Amino acid sequence: MQVTSLSLEAFKEMDYWAVEKYNLSIELMMENAGLQLARLIAKKANESSVITIGVGNGNNGGGGLVAARRLAAWGFNVNLDLVVPITKALPKAQLKRALLFGAKKGIPETTDIWVDAYLGFSQRLPLSDAFVKSIALANASSAFRISLDIPVGISKSGELLEFKANQVMTLAAPKTILEKLPSEVEVFMADLGIPKSVYEHFNIKMPNFSEDQLIVL
Repeated sequence: MQVTSLSLEAFKEMDYWAVEKYNLSIELMMENAGLQLARLIAKKANESSVITIGVGNGNNGGGGLVAARRLAAWGFNVNLDLVVPITKALPKAQLKRALLFGAKKGIPETTDIWVDAYLGFSQRLPLSDAFVKSIALANASSAFRISLDIPVGISKSGELLEFKANQVMTLAAPKTILEKLPSEVEVFMADLGIPKSVYEHFNIKMPNFSEDQLIVL
C-alpha cells in the first residue's frame, strides 16, 4: 500500500497534535500499539514458542509491555529483557500488569521470537553499552526478530550496531528512515487510533484502517 512517509520530526509533531488537540492520551495509544504488536507476534508464534520482549524506560517499552501482557493473557511464554530500570510512571504500571499476567523477567536460554521495544523514535545515539549487549545477543540468536516502530540503533548516519529485524511494525504512518531497511524486511503499519482529521491537518492520506488495523506496506 502506498502511503506518505513521514520524517521522525514530522511524526513527532503529528503525535503531539493528536495528544494536545484530541485528548488522545499516551496510555491509550500505548494500549493500541501494544495490542497490534501482540497480534503481529501471535501470527508468528505457536503454543510452544518462547517469546522475549526487550523494553526500555519509555513509551516504546510501555507498548512492548502491553504486548507482553496481552500475549501472556493468551497463554504464550513471554519473557522480558529489562535493559534499564523501569522507573517512569506509565512503563512501570505496564510492567506491573505484565508480570501479574504471567510474563517473566530475564532472557531465556533460547528464544523463538525476539521483540525490539527497547527504544522508540526519540532514541538517542550512540546506544549505551547495556542496549548494545542486548542487541548483539538478539542478532546472534536464531530467533525471528520483530521491531516496534523503528529498529533500535537505526540511524541515517549509521549506528555500529542495529537490531536486525525480520519484521517492523511502524505506528500510524510509515517513517522515511525505514526506507534504509533491506528489501527483505517486512514492514507493517498499525492503527494507533489517531483520527482522520489529524492526517488531513498534515496533508497526508489516512491509511484504510477501517478494513485492517495492521496493513502490510
